[in-house]
Amino acid sequence: MYKFLRIFNTVKYLKFIQIYFRLFYFIRDRFRRIRKFEYKLSKNSESIPLKFLDSCEYYSTYKDGEFHMLNLSKKFTNEIDWNFSKYGKLWTYNLTYFEYLKEKEDVSLIYNFLENIKSVKDGLEPFPISLRGINWIKFLTRHQIRDNKIDNSLYAQYYILLDNLEYHLLGNHLLENGFSLLFGSYYFQDEVLYQKAKKILLKELDEQILKDGGHFELSPMYHQLMLFRLLDCINLVQNNHWKSQELLSYLSLKASQMLGWLKKMTYESGEIPLFNDSAKNIAPMSSQLFQYAKRLKCDETLKELSDSGYRKVKRSNYECVIDIGEVGASYIAGHAHADTFNFELQINKKPFIVDTGVSTYNIGKTRDSERSTKAHNTVEIEDTNSSEVWAGFRVANRANVFDIVKENDFYQATHNGYSLKKGILHTRSWKFEENRIIIEDSLNQESRAVARLHFHPSLSLDLIKNHLIINNKFRVKSYNFTEQFNKWQNAICIEIDFSKNLTIEIVTKGYK
Repeated sequence: MYKFLRIFNTVKYLKFIQIYFRLFYFIRDRFRRIRKFEYKLSKNSESIPLKFLDSCEYYSTYKDGEFHMLNLSKKFTNEIDWNFSKYGKLWTYNLTYFEYLKEKEDVSLIYNFLENIKSVKDGLEPFPISLRGINWIKFLTRHQIRDNKIDNSLYAQYYILLDNLEYHLLGNHLLENGFSLLFGSYYFQDEVLYQKAKKILLKELDEQILKDGGHFELSPMYHQLMLFRLLDCINLVQNNHWKSQELLSYLSLKASQMLGWLKKMTYESGEIPLFNDSAKNIAPMSSQLFQYAKRLKCDETLKELSDSGYRKVKRSNYECVIDIGEVGASYIAGHAHADTFNFELQINKKPFIVDTGVSTYNIGKTRDSERSTKAHNTVEIEDTNSSEVWAGFRVANRANVFDIVKENDFYQATHNGYSLKKGILHTRSWKFEENRIIIEDSLNQESRAVARLHFHPSLSLDLIKNHLIINNKFRVKSYNFTEQFNKWQNAICIEIDFSKNLTIEIVTKGYK
Protein backbone atom coordinates (compact mmCIF):
# COMPACT_ATOMS: atom_id res chain seq x y z
CA MET A 1 0.00 0.00 0.00
CA TYR A 2 2.87 2.40 0.82
CA LYS A 3 4.48 1.76 -2.58
CA PHE A 4 1.14 2.27 -4.34
CA LEU A 5 0.57 5.58 -2.53
CA ARG A 6 4.11 6.75 -3.32
CA ILE A 7 3.61 6.03 -7.00
CA PHE A 8 0.21 7.77 -6.94
CA ASN A 9 1.68 10.82 -5.17
CA THR A 10 4.39 10.98 -7.84
CA VAL A 11 2.19 10.44 -10.90
CA LYS A 12 -0.45 12.95 -9.79
CA TYR A 13 1.93 15.82 -10.63
CA LEU A 14 2.47 14.66 -14.21
CA LYS A 15 0.83 16.35 -17.17
CA PHE A 16 -1.62 14.41 -19.29
CA ILE A 17 0.76 14.61 -22.26
CA GLN A 18 3.46 12.83 -20.23
CA ILE A 19 1.16 9.97 -19.28
CA TYR A 20 -0.22 9.73 -22.82
CA PHE A 21 3.21 9.49 -24.44
CA ARG A 22 4.52 7.02 -21.86
CA LEU A 23 1.63 4.72 -22.73
CA PHE A 24 1.86 5.45 -26.45
CA TYR A 25 5.60 4.70 -26.68
CA PHE A 26 5.21 1.59 -24.50
CA ILE A 27 2.41 0.11 -26.65
CA ARG A 28 4.06 1.16 -29.92
CA ASP A 29 7.34 -0.50 -28.92
CA ARG A 30 5.53 -3.77 -28.16
CA PHE A 31 3.85 -3.80 -31.58
CA ARG A 32 7.10 -2.90 -33.30
CA ARG A 33 8.92 -5.79 -31.63
CA ILE A 34 6.29 -8.19 -32.92
CA ARG A 35 6.66 -6.73 -36.43
CA LYS A 36 10.47 -6.66 -36.04
CA PHE A 37 10.49 -3.00 -36.96
CA GLU A 38 13.88 -1.35 -37.42
CA TYR A 39 14.77 2.27 -38.14
CA LYS A 40 16.72 3.12 -41.26
CA LEU A 41 20.18 4.19 -40.15
CA SER A 42 21.01 6.09 -43.34
CA LYS A 43 18.88 8.64 -45.19
CA ASN A 44 19.82 10.44 -48.40
CA SER A 45 20.72 14.01 -47.56
CA GLU A 46 22.23 17.19 -48.83
CA SER A 47 23.89 19.28 -46.14
CA ILE A 48 24.64 22.99 -46.33
CA PRO A 49 27.92 24.54 -45.10
CA LEU A 50 27.21 26.63 -42.00
CA LYS A 51 29.02 29.42 -40.20
CA PHE A 52 29.58 29.81 -36.45
CA LEU A 53 31.40 32.10 -34.07
CA ASP A 54 33.55 30.31 -31.50
CA SER A 55 31.46 28.62 -28.82
CA CYS A 56 32.47 27.25 -25.37
CA GLU A 57 34.79 24.29 -24.88
CA TYR A 58 33.65 20.99 -23.37
CA TYR A 59 35.26 19.14 -20.46
CA SER A 60 35.16 15.65 -22.00
CA THR A 61 38.42 14.63 -23.67
CA TYR A 62 39.84 11.92 -25.92
CA LYS A 63 43.61 11.54 -25.98
CA ASP A 64 45.90 8.67 -26.92
CA GLY A 65 42.93 6.33 -27.20
CA GLU A 66 41.56 7.21 -23.75
CA PHE A 67 38.17 8.77 -23.07
CA HIS A 68 37.91 10.98 -19.98
CA MET A 69 34.46 12.12 -18.83
CA LEU A 70 32.85 12.79 -15.45
CA ASN A 71 36.25 12.22 -13.79
CA LEU A 72 36.34 8.62 -15.03
CA SER A 73 38.67 7.36 -17.78
CA LYS A 74 38.44 4.38 -20.09
CA LYS A 75 40.83 3.08 -22.74
CA PHE A 76 39.39 0.36 -24.95
CA THR A 77 42.07 -2.17 -25.88
CA ASN A 78 40.38 -3.32 -29.08
CA GLU A 79 37.10 -2.00 -30.44
CA ILE A 80 35.31 0.92 -28.77
CA ASP A 81 32.32 -0.40 -26.85
CA TRP A 82 29.68 2.27 -27.48
CA ASN A 83 27.43 0.47 -24.98
CA PHE A 84 30.04 0.43 -22.18
CA SER A 85 27.99 0.50 -18.98
CA LYS A 86 30.40 -0.21 -16.10
CA TYR A 87 30.48 3.49 -15.10
CA GLY A 88 26.70 3.94 -15.28
CA LYS A 89 24.28 5.20 -17.91
CA LEU A 90 25.32 8.86 -17.64
CA TRP A 91 28.88 7.96 -18.66
CA THR A 92 27.53 5.84 -21.53
CA TYR A 93 25.43 8.80 -22.62
CA ASN A 94 28.47 11.08 -22.49
CA LEU A 95 30.46 8.61 -24.58
CA THR A 96 27.84 8.99 -27.32
CA TYR A 97 27.47 12.78 -27.00
CA PHE A 98 30.86 13.22 -28.76
CA GLU A 99 31.71 16.33 -26.75
CA TYR A 100 35.36 15.23 -26.83
CA LEU A 101 35.73 15.90 -30.58
CA LYS A 102 38.54 18.44 -30.87
CA GLU A 103 41.07 17.74 -33.64
CA LYS A 104 40.18 17.06 -37.27
CA GLU A 105 41.49 13.49 -37.06
CA ASP A 106 38.88 12.79 -34.37
CA VAL A 107 36.51 12.22 -37.28
CA SER A 108 37.75 8.61 -37.08
CA LEU A 109 35.64 8.27 -33.91
CA ILE A 110 32.53 9.18 -35.89
CA TYR A 111 33.44 6.56 -38.52
CA ASN A 112 33.86 3.98 -35.76
CA PHE A 113 30.47 4.86 -34.32
CA LEU A 114 28.84 4.51 -37.74
CA GLU A 115 30.45 1.10 -38.28
CA ASN A 116 28.91 -0.09 -35.01
CA ILE A 117 25.65 1.88 -35.01
CA LYS A 118 23.45 -1.18 -35.50
CA SER A 119 24.52 -2.47 -32.09
CA VAL A 120 24.25 0.90 -30.29
CA LYS A 121 21.56 0.95 -27.56
CA ASP A 122 21.56 3.93 -25.16
CA GLY A 123 23.23 6.13 -27.78
CA LEU A 124 20.20 5.93 -30.06
CA GLU A 125 17.82 7.25 -27.43
CA PRO A 126 16.45 10.74 -28.19
CA PHE A 127 18.53 12.64 -25.61
CA PRO A 128 22.00 11.51 -26.79
CA ILE A 129 20.90 11.86 -30.44
CA SER A 130 20.00 15.48 -29.63
CA LEU A 131 23.37 16.35 -28.13
CA ARG A 132 25.34 14.32 -30.66
CA GLY A 133 23.60 16.07 -33.53
CA ILE A 134 24.65 19.50 -32.29
CA ASN A 135 28.20 18.35 -31.56
CA TRP A 136 28.69 16.64 -34.91
CA ILE A 137 27.38 19.65 -36.82
CA LYS A 138 29.63 22.05 -34.89
CA PHE A 139 32.65 19.75 -35.37
CA LEU A 140 32.07 19.12 -39.09
CA THR A 141 31.55 22.83 -39.67
CA ARG A 142 34.65 23.87 -37.71
CA HIS A 143 36.91 21.54 -39.68
CA GLN A 144 35.06 21.96 -42.99
CA ILE A 145 34.48 18.24 -43.28
CA ARG A 146 32.11 17.20 -46.05
CA ASP A 147 31.26 13.53 -45.80
CA ASN A 148 28.11 12.07 -47.31
CA LYS A 149 28.20 8.89 -45.21
CA ILE A 150 28.26 10.90 -41.97
CA ASP A 151 25.57 13.26 -43.24
CA ASN A 152 23.26 10.44 -44.31
CA SER A 153 23.60 8.75 -40.93
CA LEU A 154 23.04 12.00 -39.05
CA TYR A 155 19.98 12.80 -41.16
CA ALA A 156 18.51 9.37 -40.36
CA GLN A 157 19.24 9.89 -36.66
CA TYR A 158 17.33 13.19 -36.75
CA TYR A 159 14.28 11.36 -38.07
CA ILE A 160 14.64 8.77 -35.31
CA LEU A 161 14.66 11.70 -32.87
CA LEU A 162 11.61 13.20 -34.57
CA ASP A 163 9.77 9.91 -34.01
CA ASN A 164 10.73 9.74 -30.31
CA LEU A 165 10.52 13.29 -28.98
CA GLU A 166 10.60 13.30 -25.19
CA TYR A 167 7.05 14.44 -24.51
CA HIS A 168 6.89 11.74 -21.82
CA LEU A 169 9.54 13.71 -19.87
CA LEU A 170 9.20 17.34 -21.05
CA GLY A 171 11.48 19.86 -19.28
CA ASN A 172 15.12 20.14 -20.30
CA HIS A 173 14.89 16.88 -22.30
CA LEU A 174 12.26 18.19 -24.73
CA LEU A 175 14.03 21.54 -24.87
CA GLU A 176 17.28 19.78 -25.87
CA ASN A 177 15.31 17.96 -28.57
CA GLY A 178 14.12 21.32 -29.89
CA PHE A 179 17.57 22.93 -29.84
CA SER A 180 19.02 20.01 -31.78
CA LEU A 181 16.19 19.88 -34.33
CA LEU A 182 16.94 23.53 -35.08
CA PHE A 183 20.57 22.63 -35.80
CA GLY A 184 19.48 19.70 -37.97
CA SER A 185 16.98 21.81 -39.86
CA TYR A 186 19.61 24.41 -40.76
CA TYR A 187 22.27 21.85 -41.63
CA PHE A 188 19.95 19.94 -43.97
CA GLN A 189 17.58 22.85 -44.75
CA ASP A 190 14.71 20.58 -43.77
CA GLU A 191 11.33 22.25 -43.37
CA VAL A 192 9.83 19.40 -41.31
CA LEU A 193 12.63 19.54 -38.75
CA TYR A 194 12.45 23.33 -38.65
CA GLN A 195 8.72 23.56 -37.99
CA LYS A 196 8.93 21.01 -35.18
CA ALA A 197 11.93 22.80 -33.66
CA LYS A 198 10.16 26.13 -33.86
CA LYS A 199 7.01 24.78 -32.23
CA ILE A 200 8.95 23.18 -29.37
CA LEU A 201 11.21 26.17 -28.71
CA LEU A 202 8.45 28.78 -28.72
CA LYS A 203 6.32 26.78 -26.29
CA GLU A 204 8.97 25.35 -24.01
CA LEU A 205 11.12 28.46 -23.60
CA ASP A 206 8.01 30.43 -22.64
CA GLU A 207 7.11 27.80 -20.05
CA GLN A 208 10.56 26.84 -18.79
CA ILE A 209 12.09 30.30 -18.36
CA LEU A 210 10.54 31.91 -15.28
CA LYS A 211 9.73 35.60 -14.88
CA ASP A 212 12.98 36.21 -13.01
CA GLY A 213 14.93 34.48 -15.81
CA GLY A 214 15.65 31.20 -14.01
CA HIS A 215 15.15 27.79 -15.59
CA PHE A 216 12.17 26.14 -13.95
CA GLU A 217 13.99 22.96 -12.86
CA LEU A 218 15.84 25.23 -10.41
CA SER A 219 19.31 23.77 -10.89
CA PRO A 220 21.97 26.45 -11.51
CA MET A 221 24.02 23.94 -13.52
CA TYR A 222 21.12 22.99 -15.77
CA HIS A 223 20.38 26.68 -16.16
CA GLN A 224 23.93 27.09 -17.48
CA LEU A 225 23.48 24.13 -19.83
CA MET A 226 20.17 25.41 -21.24
CA LEU A 227 21.65 28.90 -21.65
CA PHE A 228 24.68 27.43 -23.42
CA ARG A 229 22.46 25.58 -25.85
CA LEU A 230 20.32 28.68 -26.36
CA LEU A 231 23.40 30.77 -27.15
CA ASP A 232 24.52 28.11 -29.63
CA CYS A 233 21.14 28.41 -31.36
CA ILE A 234 21.50 32.20 -31.48
CA ASN A 235 24.94 31.66 -32.99
CA LEU A 236 23.37 29.36 -35.60
CA VAL A 237 20.51 31.68 -36.54
CA GLN A 238 22.55 34.88 -36.36
CA ASN A 239 25.28 33.68 -38.71
CA ASN A 240 23.19 31.69 -41.20
CA HIS A 241 20.40 33.44 -43.05
CA TRP A 242 18.08 30.56 -43.87
CA LYS A 243 14.54 31.41 -42.70
CA SER A 244 15.51 35.10 -42.58
CA GLN A 245 16.56 34.81 -38.92
CA GLU A 246 12.90 34.79 -37.87
CA LEU A 247 13.67 33.24 -34.45
CA LEU A 248 16.60 35.50 -33.62
CA SER A 249 14.81 38.23 -31.65
CA TYR A 250 12.81 35.68 -29.62
CA LEU A 251 15.85 33.55 -28.76
CA SER A 252 17.85 36.67 -27.87
CA LEU A 253 15.10 37.86 -25.52
CA LYS A 254 15.10 34.53 -23.65
CA ALA A 255 18.89 34.49 -23.49
CA SER A 256 18.88 37.99 -22.05
CA GLN A 257 16.54 36.91 -19.26
CA MET A 258 18.61 33.81 -18.49
CA LEU A 259 21.85 35.80 -18.49
CA GLY A 260 20.35 38.20 -15.96
CA TRP A 261 19.37 35.37 -13.60
CA LEU A 262 22.79 33.77 -13.89
CA LYS A 263 24.45 37.12 -13.18
CA LYS A 264 22.43 37.39 -9.97
CA MET A 265 23.13 33.82 -8.86
CA THR A 266 26.85 33.66 -9.63
CA TYR A 267 29.18 34.46 -6.74
CA GLU A 268 31.91 37.05 -7.15
CA SER A 269 34.32 34.10 -7.11
CA GLY A 270 32.73 32.97 -10.39
CA GLU A 271 31.17 29.83 -8.91
CA ILE A 272 27.49 28.92 -8.74
CA PRO A 273 25.57 27.39 -5.81
CA LEU A 274 25.48 23.59 -6.09
CA PHE A 275 21.74 23.31 -5.57
CA ASN A 276 19.63 20.54 -7.19
CA ASP A 277 22.05 18.29 -9.06
CA SER A 278 24.54 21.03 -9.82
CA ALA A 279 28.19 20.10 -10.25
CA LYS A 280 31.37 21.64 -11.60
CA ASN A 281 32.97 20.71 -14.93
CA ILE A 282 29.72 19.81 -16.65
CA ALA A 283 28.35 23.12 -17.97
CA PRO A 284 30.47 26.08 -19.08
CA MET A 285 31.34 28.45 -16.23
CA SER A 286 29.28 31.62 -15.90
CA SER A 287 32.23 33.76 -17.04
CA GLN A 288 32.52 31.69 -20.23
CA LEU A 289 28.82 32.09 -20.94
CA PHE A 290 28.96 35.85 -20.36
CA GLN A 291 31.91 36.10 -22.77
CA TYR A 292 30.11 33.96 -25.34
CA ALA A 293 26.99 36.11 -25.03
CA LYS A 294 29.11 39.22 -25.52
CA ARG A 295 30.52 37.81 -28.77
CA LEU A 296 26.92 37.27 -29.89
CA LYS A 297 25.96 40.81 -28.76
CA CYS A 298 23.48 39.47 -26.17
CA ASP A 299 23.00 41.63 -23.08
CA GLU A 300 21.56 40.50 -19.76
CA THR A 301 18.26 41.71 -18.34
CA LEU A 302 18.66 42.02 -14.57
CA LYS A 303 15.59 41.30 -12.43
CA GLU A 304 15.15 40.58 -8.75
CA LEU A 305 15.16 36.89 -7.92
CA SER A 306 11.57 35.80 -7.33
CA ASP A 307 9.79 32.93 -9.12
CA SER A 308 12.78 30.60 -8.93
CA GLY A 309 12.54 30.67 -5.13
CA TYR A 310 16.12 31.77 -4.58
CA ARG A 311 17.22 34.94 -2.84
CA LYS A 312 20.75 36.31 -2.71
CA VAL A 313 22.08 38.74 -0.12
CA LYS A 314 25.41 40.52 -0.58
CA ARG A 315 27.31 42.45 2.04
CA SER A 316 30.81 43.89 2.00
CA ASN A 317 32.43 40.61 3.03
CA TYR A 318 29.91 37.84 2.24
CA GLU A 319 27.34 36.48 -0.20
CA CYS A 320 24.53 34.17 0.88
CA VAL A 321 22.03 32.35 -1.35
CA ILE A 322 18.93 30.91 0.31
CA ASP A 323 16.29 28.55 -1.09
CA ILE A 324 12.71 29.39 -0.15
CA GLY A 325 11.16 27.98 -3.32
CA GLU A 326 8.94 25.05 -4.25
CA VAL A 327 10.15 21.76 -5.67
CA GLY A 328 10.55 22.44 -9.36
CA ALA A 329 9.36 21.86 -11.87
CA SER A 330 6.34 20.08 -10.40
CA TYR A 331 5.87 17.65 -13.30
CA ILE A 332 9.57 17.01 -13.95
CA ALA A 333 11.22 17.08 -10.53
CA GLY A 334 13.98 14.60 -11.35
CA HIS A 335 16.76 16.99 -10.33
CA ALA A 336 15.04 18.24 -7.17
CA HIS A 337 16.40 17.46 -3.71
CA ALA A 338 14.68 17.38 -0.30
CA ASP A 339 16.44 20.64 0.54
CA THR A 340 13.76 23.22 1.40
CA PHE A 341 15.37 26.17 3.29
CA ASN A 342 18.85 25.08 2.26
CA PHE A 343 21.48 27.83 1.87
CA GLU A 344 25.09 28.49 0.90
CA LEU A 345 27.50 31.11 2.20
CA GLN A 346 30.70 32.52 0.75
CA ILE A 347 32.86 34.86 2.83
CA ASN A 348 35.47 37.05 1.16
CA LYS A 349 34.88 35.15 -2.11
CA LYS A 350 35.68 31.82 -0.45
CA PRO A 351 33.18 29.00 0.22
CA PHE A 352 32.22 28.61 3.89
CA ILE A 353 28.88 26.77 4.13
CA VAL A 354 28.30 24.67 1.03
CA ASP A 355 25.75 22.41 -0.59
CA THR A 356 27.17 18.88 -0.40
CA GLY A 357 26.87 18.41 -4.18
CA VAL A 358 26.15 15.37 -6.34
CA SER A 359 28.56 12.61 -7.40
CA THR A 360 26.33 10.23 -9.35
CA TYR A 361 23.02 9.73 -11.14
CA ASN A 362 23.18 5.96 -10.63
CA ILE A 363 20.11 4.82 -8.70
CA GLY A 364 21.07 3.54 -5.26
CA LYS A 365 22.07 4.50 -1.73
CA THR A 366 24.54 7.23 -2.77
CA ARG A 367 22.00 8.94 -5.01
CA ASP A 368 19.33 8.70 -2.30
CA SER A 369 21.71 10.12 0.30
CA GLU A 370 22.82 13.06 -1.84
CA ARG A 371 19.20 14.08 -2.48
CA SER A 372 18.15 13.70 1.17
CA THR A 373 17.38 16.45 3.68
CA LYS A 374 20.27 15.15 5.80
CA ALA A 375 22.71 16.16 3.04
CA HIS A 376 21.68 19.83 3.09
CA ASN A 377 21.94 22.90 5.30
CA THR A 378 18.46 22.74 6.71
CA VAL A 379 16.38 20.92 9.33
CA GLU A 380 15.57 17.21 9.33
CA ILE A 381 12.73 16.04 11.57
CA GLU A 382 12.54 12.51 13.00
CA ASP A 383 14.88 11.08 10.33
CA THR A 384 12.44 11.99 7.55
CA ASN A 385 13.00 13.85 4.30
CA SER A 386 11.12 17.14 3.86
CA SER A 387 10.15 15.99 0.35
CA GLU A 388 9.75 12.33 -0.59
CA VAL A 389 12.62 11.80 -3.04
CA TRP A 390 12.97 8.24 -4.36
CA ALA A 391 14.19 6.03 -7.22
CA GLY A 392 16.92 8.43 -8.29
CA PHE A 393 14.71 10.92 -10.14
CA ARG A 394 11.29 10.75 -8.49
CA VAL A 395 9.53 12.98 -5.96
CA ALA A 396 6.21 12.00 -4.35
CA ASN A 397 4.84 14.20 -1.53
CA ARG A 398 6.79 17.42 -1.42
CA ALA A 399 7.20 20.47 0.78
CA ASN A 400 5.11 23.52 -0.05
CA VAL A 401 6.45 26.93 1.00
CA PHE A 402 4.14 29.69 2.25
CA ASP A 403 4.01 32.82 4.44
CA ILE A 404 7.14 34.28 2.81
CA VAL A 405 8.20 37.51 4.54
CA LYS A 406 10.81 40.01 3.35
CA GLU A 407 11.53 43.06 5.44
CA ASN A 408 14.72 44.98 4.74
CA ASP A 409 17.49 42.56 5.82
CA PHE A 410 15.12 39.82 6.97
CA TYR A 411 13.64 36.76 5.21
CA GLN A 412 11.23 34.24 6.70
CA ALA A 413 9.18 31.36 5.32
CA THR A 414 7.32 28.23 6.44
CA HIS A 415 7.04 24.83 4.78
CA ASN A 416 4.73 21.88 5.38
CA GLY A 417 6.96 19.03 4.24
CA TYR A 418 6.57 17.25 7.57
CA SER A 419 2.92 18.04 8.19
CA LEU A 420 1.38 15.07 6.37
CA LYS A 421 3.14 12.39 8.44
CA LYS A 422 4.20 14.35 11.53
CA GLY A 423 1.82 17.30 11.67
CA ILE A 424 4.82 19.65 11.93
CA LEU A 425 5.40 22.99 10.22
CA HIS A 426 8.97 24.29 9.94
CA THR A 427 9.62 28.04 9.90
CA ARG A 428 13.07 29.44 9.18
CA SER A 429 14.26 33.05 9.18
CA TRP A 430 17.51 34.71 8.17
CA LYS A 431 18.53 38.12 9.48
CA PHE A 432 21.42 39.64 7.54
CA GLU A 433 23.65 42.16 9.30
CA GLU A 434 26.88 43.67 8.01
CA ASN A 435 29.15 41.12 9.70
CA ARG A 436 26.67 38.58 11.02
CA ILE A 437 23.85 36.26 9.91
CA ILE A 438 21.26 35.11 12.45
CA ILE A 439 19.27 32.00 11.52
CA GLU A 440 16.24 31.00 13.57
CA ASP A 441 14.32 27.74 13.20
CA SER A 442 10.99 27.10 14.89
CA LEU A 443 8.54 24.19 14.84
CA ASN A 444 4.84 24.44 15.63
CA GLN A 445 5.18 21.56 18.11
CA GLU A 446 7.99 19.80 19.91
CA SER A 447 9.74 17.10 17.95
CA ARG A 448 13.10 15.40 17.42
CA ALA A 449 14.83 17.76 15.01
CA VAL A 450 18.38 18.16 13.69
CA ALA A 451 19.81 21.21 11.94
CA ARG A 452 22.94 20.67 9.87
CA LEU A 453 25.67 22.90 8.51
CA HIS A 454 28.08 21.52 5.91
CA PHE A 455 31.43 23.27 5.57
CA HIS A 456 33.92 23.44 2.74
CA PRO A 457 36.70 20.79 3.02
CA SER A 458 39.39 23.47 3.22
CA LEU A 459 38.13 24.58 6.65
CA SER A 460 39.41 23.34 10.00
CA LEU A 461 37.17 22.78 13.01
CA ASP A 462 38.92 25.55 14.98
CA LEU A 463 38.28 28.08 12.20
CA ILE A 464 34.64 27.00 11.94
CA LYS A 465 34.09 27.37 15.70
CA ASN A 466 35.55 30.89 15.60
CA HIS A 467 32.70 31.97 13.32
CA LEU A 468 29.74 30.21 14.92
CA ILE A 469 27.64 31.01 17.97
CA ILE A 470 25.37 28.10 18.95
CA ASN A 471 23.82 27.80 22.40
CA ASN A 472 22.74 24.18 21.92
CA LYS A 473 25.16 21.29 22.11
CA PHE A 474 26.33 20.07 18.73
CA ARG A 475 28.09 17.10 17.19
CA VAL A 476 30.96 17.21 14.72
CA LYS A 477 30.60 14.73 11.87
CA SER A 478 32.38 14.14 8.59
CA TYR A 479 30.74 13.99 5.18
CA ASN A 480 31.73 13.63 1.53
CA PHE A 481 31.78 16.93 -0.34
CA THR A 482 31.17 16.23 -4.04
CA GLU A 483 31.47 19.34 -6.18
CA GLN A 484 32.23 17.13 -9.21
CA PHE A 485 30.85 13.81 -10.42
CA ASN A 486 32.74 10.78 -9.12
CA LYS A 487 35.01 12.89 -6.93
CA TRP A 488 34.83 13.13 -3.14
CA GLN A 489 36.54 15.21 -0.43
CA ASN A 490 36.21 14.68 3.30
CA ALA A 491 34.76 17.68 5.13
CA ILE A 492 33.16 18.74 8.41
CA CYS A 493 29.45 18.81 9.18
CA ILE A 494 27.96 20.17 12.39
CA GLU A 495 24.70 18.66 13.68
CA ILE A 496 22.57 20.52 16.23
CA ASP A 497 19.72 18.77 18.04
CA PHE A 498 16.67 20.79 19.11
CA SER A 499 13.04 20.18 19.93
CA LYS A 500 11.20 23.36 18.97
CA ASN A 501 13.37 26.47 18.60
CA LEU A 502 16.97 27.03 17.54
CA THR A 503 19.15 30.08 16.92
CA ILE A 504 22.45 29.99 15.04
CA GLU A 505 24.71 32.98 14.51
CA ILE A 506 27.39 33.08 11.84
CA VAL A 507 30.04 35.78 12.30
CA THR A 508 31.66 36.80 9.02
CA LYS A 509 34.06 39.41 10.38
CA GLY A 510 37.70 38.39 10.60
CA TYR A 511 37.39 35.47 8.18
CA LYS A 512 40.42 35.10 5.94
